Amino acid sequence: MPTTTWNRHHVLSLADFTAAEYNTVLQTAASFQEVLSRRTKKVPTLQGQVVANLFFESSTRTRSSFELAAKRLSADTLNFAAATSSMTKGETILDTAKTYLAMGTDIMVVRHREAGVPNAIAAEMDRLGVKVSVLNAGDGQHEHPSQALLDLFTICTLIDPASPRLELLKGKKIAIVGDILHSRVARSNIWSLIASGAEVHLAAPPTLLPKLFAEFILEEAGVNNQQFIIPSSPSSPTPQLFLHWQLEPALQNADFVMTLRLQKERMTAHLLPSLREYHQLFGITSTKLQLCKPNVKVLHPGPVNRGVEISSELMDDPEFSLIQSQVTSGVAVRMALLYLIGSSKV
Repeated sequence: MPTTTWNRHHVLSLADFTAAEYNTVLQTAASFQEVLSRRTKKVPTLQGQVVANLFFESSTRTRSSFELAAKRLSADTLNFAAATSSMTKGETILDTAKTYLAMGTDIMVVRHREAGVPNAIAAEMDRLGVKVSVLNAGDGQHEHPSQALLDLFTICTLIDPASPRLELLKGKKIAIVGDILHSRVARSNIWSLIASGAEVHLAAPPTLLPKLFAEFILEEAGVNNQQFIIPSSPSSPTPQLFLHWQLEPALQNADFVMTLRLQKERMTAHLLPSLREYHQLFGITSTKLQLCKPNVKVLHPGPVNRGVEISSELMDDPEFSLIQSQVTSGVAVRMALLYLIGSSKV
C-alpha cells in the first residue's frame, strides 16, 4: 500500500489536499477494490483498533460503508446514535467524544448537521495530546471529503481501471447540477476537480447558485478570483470554474454530469417555485444528455429524489448511470482513508 506521501492525522477537508495525497488515496483504494473482489474480503490491517462512527445526523450510505470498511480492515466498531444517546439528557458533543476516547477509540468518523463539529472534535483530541484521528463524514454545508474522493475514484477507475490517478481528469468537462448552495458534496468535489485540472461547470437556479458562491469558494481555496466565469463576466485566460443559471451550457459537450439532491431540510426560504418546474429546467433526463458527449456518465451522491434531480429511467440505465458504482466505490475509498490515517497507529 502506498503510504510514503501520507502525513495527515485527520481528514477534515479537501481544500488543502495535494495532488500526491489524492493519488495516494486513489492508488490505495484501487488495492482495496481488488481485495473486495476476492472470496475472502477481510484483511488484518487495523486489527486491534477501534473505529467509532459518531453520526449525529441520519445517514445510510456513508454510515454503512464506513462501518463495513472498518470491519473489512478487521477493526472493532462502535456505532453512535444521537436519538438514543446521553445527549438527550444534556451531554455535550465534546463530552460524548471523550466518552468514546475513554473506551479506547483510535479513529472517530464524525457526521453532524452543523459545520465545524468534526474540526472541533479533532482540535479537542489534539489538545488532549491523544493519537486519535478524526474523519469528517459530512458537516453541515461545509464539506464531505470521503464522498468527493469516492466520486473521484469512480470516475478515474472508469477511465483507467488499472491505474486511477488525478491527471486522468485534466481537461475533462464536468457539470455539477442542483442544490449547490446547500451541498457539502459540491464543495468537496470542487476542490478535488479543480486540483485535477478539470473544467468544473456549476448549474442551478440563481437562488441555489449565487454569484458570491464562486467568489467565496475560490477565495477559500486561495485561487485567483478571475479563474471563474459567470454569464455576465469576460472570459478568463485559464478558467476552471464556470457558473451557469441555465442547464444547457453546463451540459454542452460534458464528459460527466454530477446531479445533487435538493436539500429541502436546509432551505430556510422558498427558493423554488415547484419541484415540477425544477425538474423541467434542471432535472437530468436522457433527452437532455444528448447535449453531452456520447459516452457521458451521470453521478449522484444519494439519496435520490427520483423524478426531481434525475429521471427514474436514467437513474437505472447502466449505460449512463454510475450511481451504484459510487456506492461500491465508497467501501474501497473509505477503507483507504481508514487505513491511511490508522496505519501510523499500528
